[in-house]
Amino acid sequence: MNPKTNAAYDGHEEVVFIGDDALGYKGIIAIHSTALGPAAGGCRMWTYARDEDALTDALRLSRGMTYKNAMADLPLGGGKAVIYKMGPDRAACLRAFGAEVEKLQGRYITAEDVGATVSDMKIIARTTSYVAGIPKEEGQAGGDPSPWTALGVFLSIKALLGGSVEGRTIAVQGVGAVGRHLCQLLAGEAAKLVIGDVNRAALVRIEPLGAEIAPADQIHAVNADLFAPCALGAGLNQKSIPELGSKIICGAANNQLATEEDGARLVAAGITYAPDYVVNAGGIVMVSCEYLGESEQAVDAKVRAIAPRVMAVVEAGRREGVSPHLVSDRLVRAKIAAARK
Repeated sequence: MNPKTNAAYDGHEEVVFIGDDALGYKGIIAIHSTALGPAAGGCRMWTYARDEDALTDALRLSRGMTYKNAMADLPLGGGKAVIYKMGPDRAACLRAFGAEVEKLQGRYITAEDVGATVSDMKIIARTTSYVAGIPKEEGQAGGDPSPWTALGVFLSIKALLGGSVEGRTIAVQGVGAVGRHLCQLLAGEAAKLVIGDVNRAALVRIEPLGAEIAPADQIHAVNADLFAPCALGAGLNQKSIPELGSKIICGAANNQLATEEDGARLVAAGITYAPDYVVNAGGIVMVSCEYLGESEQAVDAKVRAIAPRVMAVVEAGRREGVSPHLVSDRLVRAKIAAARK
């Protein structure tokens, strides 16, 4: 695989192919930019139809982390790891992955992502110090980042709906770690939930909240006040956009737009789209605070700054008649250009 011939390549600083045939694991570490600091981003553990798809995901996600970290005003660049083949001895594979992270000497900091757990991070920490998402002492930042991601999404949803979710119908696509926490926050303030997920066990965990269940491949079409994509990326595309049942989109999934043109399609359809990497920064905020030795209070304050930032780019997009993600993209590029001078 050649990163430079992949459509998702965006001048990445470094792409490292890792693996161990004896252990049966393969992965990729993609460093998009270190202009603003060490490249930080989680390790996704996922099975892909093709190895090239894993490379595409690593490239897209690492670029997304550059933009996410910059918009959150964090002293971090953007990176991402993908383990796309996991051998039978998971712990040994994770230790080997940690050793590869250590070789990068701090240019990349890893953390939890889709398919990974806090327990996995603890194992990785045996072979590298460049890992976050591990429980710390009482009052210190650390541990599972998903509740913080969910909080940032929740506060952004409230802001987009005028300050309250009471009685409003929210369609949530994907109720894994972040989606589950988001549903709990929404239900706690009397929102009406409609949920969809390909994982039946995940749906069962949400049932006590009184949520209505919709087919996973139709949840985007549910008539709702707001659609919250919290599964995998590229869900907003040429096929799905005309089917959307909501006029506002705000969720935790990364890379929600399948193509740049899909942002324009949403504008043409009169749909407000809150840029994913601005909305879902809560988890990396926690990782940053853990890395810097800051407190949970610092995490909370920084996560609560997400919603005003979301509203600022959404309102700017409305004034300019463009997708809000173009506004945030422009701000990030200016910030990176200034850092490189």
